[in-house]
Amino acid sequence: MKSITPWRNDSIFTAPLSPACRMCAKGSKMVVLVTGLCSTRCFYCPLSFKKGGTDRIFADEWELENEQDTNKLIREAENIEATGAGITGGDPLVVWKRVKTYITLLKDTFGEKFNIHLYTSALKNADHLHDLIATGLDEVRFHPLLNTWKNMEKSPIKKTIKNIIDTNADVAIEIPALPKMEQEILSLIAWAETQGVRWVNLNELEFSERNCDAFRSKGYQVKNDISAGVKGSEQTAVKVIKMAQKKDLRIGVHYCSVSFKDGVQLKNRIKRRAQHIAKPYDVVTNDGTLIKGAIYPSRMTLKRLALVLQETYNVPSNLLFIDTEKKRVELAAWLLQKIATKLTKQGFRCFIVEEYPTADRLEVERTPVPGL
Repeated sequence: MKSITPWRNDSIFTAPLSPACRMCAKGSKMVVLVTGLCSTRCFYCPLSFKKGGTDRIFADEWELENEQDTNKLIREAENIEATGAGITGGDPLVVWKRVKTYITLLKDTFGEKFNIHLYTSALKNADHLHDLIATGLDEVRFHPLLNTWKNMEKSPIKKTIKNIIDTNADVAIEIPALPKMEQEILSLIAWAETQGVRWVNLNELEFSERNCDAFRSKGYQVKNDISAGVKGSEQTAVKVIKMAQKKDLRIGVHYCSVSFKDGVQLKNRIKRRAQHIAKPYDVVTNDGTLIKGAIYPSRMTLKRLALVLQETYNVPSNLLFIDTEKKRVELAAWLLQKIATKLTKQGFRCFIVEEYPTADRLEVERTPVPGL
């Protein structure tokens, strides 16, 4: 009987485990949302209104201007020192030519060992999976429709899965662990094993702005006050893995919790990016956020303010930066604390800012200095 391996943040698995999952745990997988378009309308889709149903492209949190804006794709991979990429959507096969272009670019830039996996419902353009695998796609993660989990022999993607089992790509299935659907999920896992599928990933069901109304209509609740996970989803996944173990199924089964995605995968990716993009004046926290000083001028130009800081307050040029996007001058927080009182008397607004090192630079906290 196979052993169940506890992983981090409540995740568990039975071997084998996808190499892509191990990379995600290290934060070294870049997430490429290649489109928000999809040929299915799964009620549990977690995509935001910003991304879902729209043909937009993101490399992690960095939005590409268009399909040809590949410089950002490469720079983001470099910023997190990526060892691979997960291509997701929507359904990437809706824009399969774009996917092929990106796979080629990433492999040419980072080498054949750069691991690329792709999620798909395979209801559209499935014939082109062979093209993508020939280009270098390492793993295909199929997402069967909910109503086929208990009888995959009637699934419209059954033939597609069977046709690529013997290709160079690893074949997987990935679905959410819907509460109280143990038998349906176990049936899907058992079928996958008979086909030669390498592993099945079960994701903890998660509330989002886009699916919350559908979840509430089905009676779903959050598991606790600090998680967006759905109550009962984790219990279902754990029960299914134990049932698969008792049946001595040899296929790998991995349960990935919401806290694993946020507290391990995302956190480690953010820390990798922080170490790479932090300026000399930034303080990198244990969570990977950046702490810096920020001065917002009322009448003076940013360029003039930077000059005043250097000439009047002896701030070294390598410890300040003109941020035209946020209309401020950044500098070392410890330096700002020394001169903030004088600056505020001159009408400047001074803050210690904590923000994510991601492309969107989401602000976590802003503290005025000197204190109010």
